Order: sequence, then C-alpha cells, then structure tokens
Amino acid sequence: MAAGGLEGGWCGRALRGTAPLLAAGLAWLVFPAAASTPAPQAKIPGPWPAPPAEPRIAFVRSLASPVDAGVKVSGWNRVANAITGANTGKKKLSKPFGLALDEADNLCLTDTGEGVVCFFDQASRRWQLWEKAGSLAFVSPVAVAKRQNTLYVADSSLRQVVAFNTRGKLLFEIREGLERPSGLALGQDRLWVADAQNHTVSAYAPKDGKFLARFGKRGTSPGDFNFPTHLAVDGRNQLYVTDSMNYRVQIFDAQGALVGVIGGQGDGSGSFSRPKGVAVDSWGHIYVADALFDNFQIFNQAGQFLLDVGAAGSGPGEFWLPAGMAIGRDNHIYVADSYNQRVQIFKYLGKE
Repeated sequence: MAAGGLEGGWCGRALRGTAPLLAAGLAWLVFPAAASTPAPQAKIPGPWPAPPAEPRIAFVRSLASPVDAGVKVSGWNRVANAITGANTGKKKLSKPFGLALDEADNLCLTDTGEGVVCFFDQASRRWQLWEKAGSLAFVSPVAVAKRQNTLYVADSSLRQVVAFNTRGKLLFEIREGLERPSGLALGQDRLWVADAQNHTVSAYAPKDGKFLARFGKRGTSPGDFNFPTHLAVDGRNQLYVTDSMNYRVQIFDAQGALVGVIGGQGDGSGSFSRPKGVAVDSWGHIYVADALFDNFQIFNQAGQFLLDVGAAGSGPGEFWLPAGMAIGRDNHIYVADSYNQRVQIFKYLGKE
C-alpha cells in the first residue's frame, strides 16, 4: 500500500487538547429524563470525514442484543440450549470487550460483564452463548479467536487460554507461562497470546496448545512492552500488538521480529491515551481504538495518521470506553463499545 493518502479526503479533525479526556469523564454522569419527555431519536451520523472531503468511513448499525442481529429464538432452541450449554436468547450485551471474526466473517465476542462468550453465525442467523467450556466456567473472558469449529478464549482471572468447540466441549487449556492473558490472534500456524502481567507475547500451536515461542520484556525500547493487551494479524501474517502503557502499537513479523511502531503518548491526532483494540483492513490500513479518546484512529502502513472516527457519547458513531476491534474481508469494521453495551459496525468506503 502506498504510504500516501493523507490528501484526497483522508484528513480528519485534530483532537483538541484534553477535551476527549474531559468528555470521557463527563460520560459517567447520568441525568434522568423527565417521564413526559419522549426519548429522542438517534440521528444517524454522516460519513467520516465531513464534507466536502471524500467519505471514507460510514456507520452501518449497532448490535446490543441477538435481536439486533436478526436472531429469532424458537422453543426448540431453548431446549437445545439446556442440553448443549449454549444460549441463543434475547439477553442484551452487558460489557462487550474482545472481538474477532472467523474465516467466514462470523462474529465472536467476549462479554466481561456477564462472563460469557458469544458467537453469531451470519448465514444462519444463529446466536450461541457459552458460560463455560465443558465443566470449566469462565470468570473474566477478555479475548477470543476462532478458526473452523474451534474457539479460543483468554480468561485473565483464570490465567489461561481455553480452547473448545462449538458444541461446548473443552479441547485443551493453555497455562504455561501465562499470568494475565489479555489478547489473542490467529496467524497462519500460530495462536498468539499477549500477557499483560508478564509483558510478553507468546506463540502456541492452534491444534493442541503446544508452546512454540515467546518474546518481549518490560521496558520502553522498541520491542519491549508495558502491559500489552490487544492483538491482530494482517493478510501478510504480520502481528500487531497494542502496547498499552507505552501508548503505541508495535508491528512484528511472523517470527516475532520488530517491523515498526505506530503512535506515542499524547492528546492529539496520531497519538494515544489508552489504546485498546487494533485491526487491519484489506488495504493495510491500521485501526486503533482509544478508550479515553472515545474514538478509533486510522493509520497507513508507514504509521502516518489518516483519520479519526467518533467522539464521546451514546449515539451512533459515539463511544464510551471502546475496547476490541475486528475487520472483515468485506471491510466492515466492528468495535466493542463497552460501556454503551453494544457493538458498533462501520464500513470502509474509500479506495487505497
């Protein structure tokens, strides 16, 4: 991908000093509306950036419950849920945190508020939910990945990664070398695991969880980590690590060698305050959610800032402590809008 693209409608608004931080703080205040006042209709935002610039990102919809995804629950499904341990009910999301898409662009997410893992099959409109794998109950599932019929879940409280199939059968557990697993991503032949407590990234075999490699240590130099959290892998099998308390995203090749660094601490565009989810689209644009800026920012492969999307709030295109991100092959962008209790979906409209 070309390093350019800052012109031609990419440039977004600059973050203004500490205003995003203030907005994030004020978002905790809730003022009850008068009983006689009808709830205002949410206005669908226009594309980003604002006209007359060429539109690049558009809001699609939000998912706050299986019903929003078009799921209908039959009597038979309720019986099947009791047998298999899955759940396809209408219960709303509580605190969606980790997101992933499988090879068919089906949505996987962890809900840390409920301690559950969810899976939405887009073709069949089937929503499954697991509170446990086999007899192992989830406590704080924070990250998820899926390939074929196997789901991988990082549970920070259990201090392990759990692999199970779509029938809820426990396949294996990964405990070796893990203290606080915080992020997952699947490469071509590796399951990558970020460990926030150990300040490392480890690789395991996806088939059986066998340990393969580990790199990183606590520090601020390139290649070091300070509480790594979310992970992503792009089409070239490069690994992206949100190095949260170093306020940056680091990029590594499939063997763990450093390729590049994006961002740094600050309150302006191209900088981070609390970076969380990271994802890459099919053109190689890099997306990073920031929980205190209440937005996500987009960069090119050269690390140049292109655009920021969103602001603090509860309307469409607004966020309250966003966390995980995932991008499908169709370049639909999924963001876990954690404290708004929903997943927001956007679409990339532009060209390379």
